[in-house]
Amino acid sequence: MKQPLFSIGIDIASDDFVVSISDTPGIALFGPQQFDNNPQGFKELAAWFKRNKIKQKDMIICIEATGVYGEKLCYFLHNLKYTLAVDPPLKVKRAFKIDGHKTDPVDSLQIAEYAFRFFDELNIWEPREDIVEKMKALITTRELLVSQRTAVTNNLAALNRKAIRPAVAIRTLKSQIKTLTKNIDTLEKEMDNLIHKEPHMRQTVNNLKSLPGVQNLLAFNMLVLTNGFKTEKHYKQFTSYLKIAPRMHQSSSSIFKKPKTPKYGPSIMRKLLHLAARSVVTHKPVFRKYYLLKQKEGKAKKLILNNVENKLVKIMCAIIRDQKPYIENHYSVHPNLLKIA
Repeated sequence: MKQPLFSIGIDIASDDFVVSISDTPGIALFGPQQFDNNPQGFKELAAWFKRNKIKQKDMIICIEATGVYGEKLCYFLHNLKYTLAVDPPLKVKRAFKIDGHKTDPVDSLQIAEYAFRFFDELNIWEPREDIVEKMKALITTRELLVSQRTAVTNNLAALNRKAIRPAVAIRTLKSQIKTLTKNIDTLEKEMDNLIHKEPHMRQTVNNLKSLPGVQNLLAFNMLVLTNGFKTEKHYKQFTSYLKIAPRMHQSSSSIFKKPKTPKYGPSIMRKLLHLAARSVVTHKPVFRKYYLLKQKEGKAKKLILNNVENKLVKIMCAIIRDQKPYIENHYSVHPNLLKIA
């Protein structure tokens, strides 16, 4: 795709958003202009583009990924055939030095400059399929209920250790646990129902579940992460996004730290991968052998588990790509070796 003439940066908040149009990095051609974050504000934005004679084919619009705040605007712009990019706020922030004022107009101009400078790296936004959006909402809701059940269960355990235990408090907590468990089961059944309506997705989920350590929740999260198993990325891109790829910290000969993973990233997927890694290194001989070998070499437990998580992601990406189940003890042969044979 050719670099557009205009870069549009949108800094969005709950009630409104600010837009800057730029044809030169760091300089606003039009704006900053503020609009209400509602359908009427979206229409005024499109009308503003027309008044300033900014054509769709000549622009790239960039918005920071701010969750639900910008979702409706993204759908509106996509329906009007605008080219739209949605990038993580941290990625945009790291492209600039922290200097000067921090306001919505300043941010919108910086986002426009970011879109201009990093045009070839932008994540062009496309709406997810309905089933993917539903699955994401179900997974998020389930995680919330599981966290609540864990908190209530811990409170009940603490209360049972007390010398004085009000019966009504115990009954209330037990009732909450029962209700939360029932609701969690309902959400999980709905996830299964959604998958059974899509034969291709169901087959891919079953293929993923052939890999040790992968159960429904991990396969469903992979479905969301790959937009219904349609996003084709190298496994290293996924591990980088999930923040399970170790990062070097070295400068000349004076600073050298051990590679480590960041403490942030998609929490649900990171947790499920960690649990899967712990499971396979305990119960599966191939992974267990690898784990013990690395321990013998003096590697830290967390580092080994992180490596296993990376291996699981690599295998899952191969399963999705090839549409074939996992084959235990499979060894791939380099094509050049076949020619020699």
